[in-house]
Amino acid sequence: MISSMTGFAARRGQGEGHSWLWELRSVNGKGLDLRLRVPDWIEGLEPAIRAELGRVLQRGSVSLSLKVAAEGGTDGLRVNVGALQSMLRALAEVSAAAHGSGIELRPASPADVLGLRGILEQATGVEDTGLLRAALLAELPELLAAFTEMRRTEGEALARLIGAQLDRIEALTAEARTEAEARREAAPFALRENLARLLAAGEGLDETRIAQELALLAVKQDVTEELDRLAAHVAAARTLLGETAPVGRRMDFLVQEFMREANTLCSKAQSLALTRVGLDLKTVIDQMREQIQNVE
Repeated sequence: MISSMTGFAARRGQGEGHSWLWELRSVNGKGLDLRLRVPDWIEGLEPAIRAELGRVLQRGSVSLSLKVAAEGGTDGLRVNVGALQSMLRALAEVSAAAHGSGIELRPASPADVLGLRGILEQATGVEDTGLLRAALLAELPELLAAFTEMRRTEGEALARLIGAQLDRIEALTAEARTEAEARREAAPFALRENLARLLAAGEGLDETRIAQELALLAVKQDVTEELDRLAAHVAAARTLLGETAPVGRRMDFLVQEFMREANTLCSKAQSLALTRVGLDLKTVIDQMREQIQNVE
């Protein structure tokens, strides 16, 4: 069953003198975009989390937040002196360059400087964070399991919606075949009437040439191939819905092919009834495209 790119999971835990809160959420995206906010004072934590997320997830804009606090209120914040000195030197260089160009910048306040990334850091009193990192990473599989389960549940709902839309496309394709057959049966009479009017209105017209042109026009208006391809696309989409691997990109491509055939059907319709069916097809396909945007 397909999975959605929309999901959420949260988990609380504690150990090694700390407590923590995980939050993992995602929305649809063209590829896999990982955005992590984790304590940078826990050595090696972010690369390990990023690797695990990349192993499990294929697509989506994914945000993970991890808040860690020391138990017993011993937590606090401290200034990273090295980072502060580097930042102050950088600010001085920027200010000097701006002044040299005749631009006066507003002086940065202490609050502005403290708000810059890396200036303030957690004062944990933990020198070796290896055990804490191991405790946190031990919980990551359960967090991911809950997260992927929600995405699968959302995927089941998507599959039902897309399946109903495929049923509608299949019904409209059958209706289009009926209308195309009715148009085909009436075409010879219309061609003969058009030919008779042309011959009656003009002198020296080549009847054989006109008949050839009218026959060529009838071939160009044939929609059998478009309807056959629509039926094949429906079958292919249903097969994809039953797969367990990520199929979102393939379904993105397939829905483009659906719309291509519907557009061609409308351009060849030459009848109000067939045009109406073609427009209905385009509406359903566009609705299906919106759902497919959420498929992993």
